[in-house]
Amino acid sequence: MAPTPSIPEAQWWLRQAKSDLQAAHNDIRHCCPNWVLFKVHQALEKALVAAILCHGEAFDVPMELVGLAQWLEAVEPKLRGLADEVKWLHGCGMDGKATQYPSYHPFPITPNEAFHSVDEEEVLKRVQGVLGRLQDHVGGM
Repeated sequence: MAPTPSIPEAQWWLRQAKSDLQAAHNDIRHCCPNWVLFKVHQALEKALVAAILCHGEAFDVPMELVGLAQWLEAVEPKLRGLADEVKWLHGCGMDGKATQYPSYHPFPITPNEAFHSVDEEEVLKRVQGVLGRLQDHVGGM
């Protein structure tokens, strides 16, 4: 028996992803790039979950965002390039742990100090593009 897609649940997750992205946007240029990156990570994670739910997949085991994007690319060729976008964002520092915990950085650097060179606007622009693709995917199911 094939899994049943959960479009209403996917839309629910997508609404929260958009809210998280707005929260990241509100933090731009306020001397806290780690919070922008953390909120972007949260938004992207929720949008990827939404897209996966459209394929009737349950979400029990946590997976890295690149792995989620690769899974989506494998089942939906229209999403080709998604994993590369997520890799680029991860390379900018988008991470759920390194943006929050000092232990992910050499002593005495804190997460707030570690991401001072990130181009917050470019990160947000790229994430908005990815979320747009995922929103179109959810809407087309």
